[in-house]
Amino acid sequence: MLSAGEVSGDLHGARIARAILSQAPETVLVGFGGAEMEDAGVRLIENFASYNVMGVWEVLKNLPRIWKLLNKLTDAMREERPDLLVLIDYPDFNWRLAKRAKALGIPVFSYIPPSAWAWRKGRAKACAQLAEEFVAIFPHELPVYEAAGAKISFVGNPLVDTVKAEIPERVAREKFAFPEGSHGILLLPGSRKQEIEMLLPDMLQAARRLLVERPKTKFYLPVAPGVDERTLRAKIDAAGVPVMLTHEARYALMGLMDAAMATSGTVVMEAALMGLPCVVLYRFAPLNYMIGKALVHIENFSLPNILLGEQFETELLQDAVTPEAITRELLPLYRGEEHRAWVSRKLDEACKRLGPPGASGRVAEKILAAARRHSSSNGDET
Repeated sequence: MLSAGEVSGDLHGARIARAILSQAPETVLVGFGGAEMEDAGVRLIENFASYNVMGVWEVLKNLPRIWKLLNKLTDAMREERPDLLVLIDYPDFNWRLAKRAKALGIPVFSYIPPSAWAWRKGRAKACAQLAEEFVAIFPHELPVYEAAGAKISFVGNPLVDTVKAEIPERVAREKFAFPEGSHGILLLPGSRKQEIEMLLPDMLQAARRLLVERPKTKFYLPVAPGVDERTLRAKIDAAGVPVMLTHEARYALMGLMDAAMATSGTVVMEAALMGLPCVVLYRFAPLNYMIGKALVHIENFSLPNILLGEQFETELLQDAVTPEAITRELLPLYRGEEHRAWVSRKLDEACKRLGPPGASGRVAEKILAAARRHSSSNGDET
């Protein structure tokens, strides 16, 4: 049984599902996830689409529905009797589910465990008592779990395999009307409604300012799965900035661009793998920021910066996110600028820390081995 509760977890879950079924086609996969996992062969007990909330207040408002979901998945485990519960990210919900699995005698495997290295380090010990095995997707996550006595490994990051230009450069330039010598900036406001509301307006105002400094700049915004395009278009029209919304070949598009203004998250690492420098942004609701400031103690929040342990990509947090600051930090990242060349070398160095290709296959091997060790009377079901 696989449990992933948001877009990134759904993508990771889909990769793992395909790898498992490739190695052991007889395996039956059930779980909580989204369309990607379902397409990969997972029979969904529930789709995460209507449960994807973030922030303290948003979670509190949805608590009754979340508890109902937790009970539904618990009932499913009781009925299905899976050989293994695989948690994929989505920590607060998934580890409540893990407690219930343990009470039912179902072993737990954690893929992408909670970021105990960054905050609430005590979670590592609590998680180690619930899960029999962990696999991390970044090497810096291991020490805190090892100190807690967990069996944890890093076998590479699946982005190394999946982040590739979908179409040749020549085709991409034609598709996006972006001839040789053009300059382009990508807007990456995230997939969550709150992120879009808090960051896209500043991105668009920064784009207006960039047009004053570099009038021939072209702007593109890849529409993330599940995002309401009408909302994006309304904000773009209100800002009066020419931004092309795109739906395909986003990695190929990244490879053409000079730089991006990006909401912090996996997309920044994807950009790094395509050699695209970012100005990395994040803004919380005031209450969430106050809580986070008290609990989180990290020097950097952008994944490439974290991998190298230094801030070579600009990070703008909370009140530092302004159109003026975004514009100022993006200008040195245009192609031909010396600073861009330096950042690009650093990105390449950071990407090498992600390990070799084939990570999903290696994780699938570990999951299947764990399931076989704990095979129950349910036969082949995982």
